[in-house]
Amino acid sequence: MARPRKWRHVCCLPQSNMFGPLKTSSLDNEVVLMTVEEYETIRLIDFEGLMQEECAERMSVARTTVQRIYNDARKKLAQALVNGSVLKIEGGDYKLCDSNEQICGCGRCHRHRHGGPIIKEELL
Repeated sequence: MARPRKWRHVCCLPQSNMFGPLKTSSLDNEVVLMTVEEYETIRLIDFEGLMQEECAERMSVARTTVQRIYNDARKKLAQALVNGSVLKIEGGDYKLCDSNEQICGCGRCHRHRHGGPIIKEELL
């Protein structure tokens, strides 16, 4: 029996979940799917400047898990940029952090689009 996947804590959903070339229709290009937890690792490590250990603590997973998620996310970003593909952020195994939780500490939890803690399962 396979081990159940652990929920990754995510601070907030992205403001926009689709990115891509400006001068082509999205039907012409391949769509690269990035999960919400992949987006969160990019946000925490590249945008917030956290180390992988700090990112892992915020997301309540092991550092090696963050490293794998981060590498997958970077590969998808590169694929979208180099090939001119549309990047769509959706799905994954995540739980939005509650504004009352001490685990996050990011100060951005008030930006939830849906208002409370939400658990989202992988859409694949």
